[in-house]
Amino acid sequence: RHPLATFFHLFFRVSAIVTYLFCDWFSNSFVACFVTILLLLSFDFWSVKNVTGRLLVGLRWWNQIDEDGKSHWMFEAKRVPTLAASTEAEARIFWLGLIICPVIWTMFFFSTLFSLKLKWLALVIAGISLQAANLYGYIHCKLGGQKTNSRVTSRLLGPADVPKRQSRRISEDGTEEHGKTGTR
Repeated sequence: RHPLATFFHLFFRVSAIVTYLFCDWFSNSFVACFVTILLLLSFDFWSVKNVTGRLLVGLRWWNQIDEDGKSHWMFEAKRVPTLAASTEAEARIFWLGLIICPVIWTMFFFSTLFSLKLKWLALVIAGISLQAANLYGYIHCKLGGQKTNSRVTSRLLGPADVPKRQSRRISEDGTEEHGKTGTR
């Protein structure tokens, strides 16, 4: 149903990885390679967060800061009664791309660290950070307001990082929002 969104979901991710692997073959300029890969990672982060997540799996997340300066993370899941076969395939592509790419960037981190190519370390950390942020946000969207999510989060992050309350809202267009409020 959304072939263009599926294409761009994978295009920026794969392009950043391929450019990272083969950039030295095409250019001797470290700065040009660094900027190109960082732009591809940024385009990927933006497109996944704002476009492909909504279209392919009906999920989105964002952060709001209220007038008191407190950060509120909002997670939204659109209710879809049944998924068509093409939508299930797109959802699988979405989740596979979302999970596999941070793993690849983590492997790049260790190979960069052990081969002592430390000038690339900042770029690899940026890749891990951007990809992991989207993964984290969409996992929270998927798990939403389930009580097990709070227990898992409290075990992993400790009591200081667990949000104080969870709100759940269903808007008029059939979307369900899970807002976690609290400060970090």
